[in-house]
Amino acid sequence: MNNLLPFASDYMEGAHPEILRCLEKNNLTPMTGYGTDSVCADAKEEILAACGCPEGEVFFLSGGTQTNAVVIDSVLRGVEGVIAADTGHISLHEAGAIEFTGHKVIQLPHKLGKLNASDVKKYLKDFYADDNCTHMVQPGMVYISNPTEYGTLYTKSELRALSDICREYNIPLYLDGARLAYALASPENDITLRDLASLCDVFYIGGTKCGALIGEAVVIPKRGYIPFFFTSIKQHGALLAKGWLLGAQFHVLFHDGLYEHIGASAIKNAQTIRAALGKLGLPLFFDTPSNQTFVIFPNEKLPALKEKVNYGFWEKYDETHTVIRFATSWATTEENTQKLIAVLKGLF
Repeated sequence: MNNLLPFASDYMEGAHPEILRCLEKNNLTPMTGYGTDSVCADAKEEILAACGCPEGEVFFLSGGTQTNAVVIDSVLRGVEGVIAADTGHISLHEAGAIEFTGHKVIQLPHKLGKLNASDVKKYLKDFYADDNCTHMVQPGMVYISNPTEYGTLYTKSELRALSDICREYNIPLYLDGARLAYALASPENDITLRDLASLCDVFYIGGTKCGALIGEAVVIPKRGYIPFFFTSIKQHGALLAKGWLLGAQFHVLFHDGLYEHIGASAIKNAQTIRAALGKLGLPLFFDTPSNQTFVIFPNEKLPALKEKVNYGFWEKYDETHTVIRFATSWATTEENTQKLIAVLKGLF
């Protein structure tokens, strides 16, 4: 049994108790396969209602990397690549899954983890002004995540600006919502699910990191936007035969609006951790409004911290310091948060 305090990621715990009760309740009920059951149908209807696009489509996939790979590969033509921040999840932390499908990730500079609309527009304008552009990988999509890989949030105006650029150049905007529940719960957030449905061509609602055992829900606001998407999911190995397992979880998350509130405790505990770090004089790599906290930590203190806390390595800061991450989740308790703070006080 690992007795370390669990702050390495936001998927260390299992599932929300209501989800487990739902799975137990339906465990011996025979269901048709691949998400064609009534439980999935109800969950899809609830998600589309929450997103304000009842005529859209919802598909349940097994995990985040699979979701990104399937969506991007299904939308792009063979000659196209996807624009992303150079710190984006598909750029760094998916083991080249997008390139494995035959599509280049076109990396642009980030600002606190975010793509800037002006940078995207400049890239597209310069690309099409180049007489040799037909010899290059064609930009076929813009990818962002919210929260970003750095835990920062897009504002509604930033999202709208990106959406406007994409529509000007007739390329889709795709949003990775692996940690979307933590964005929705942040006091600094001003983007709703309905905003996502109106400004994005495709987005996904994260389950794995937001209270579900496994699974993500892809929302396509315009029905038929990705032809044969169901078949593509299966072709990529991201379709569960027992699809009701995913539908049941999202039914719980969306039946009474749980998803939009499940991240609140994670935000509260993250704020408590950041306040404690400030009192200890430990500088943040940058401030974040979500459930991820990045702190510049002296290397000499890391061995002692590692004995008691499961934290995440982020990047080398300098010869004597490392950027590490403390991630809270829907299941993070105030007790464990205070224990972490006590450990940090003991080190400093």
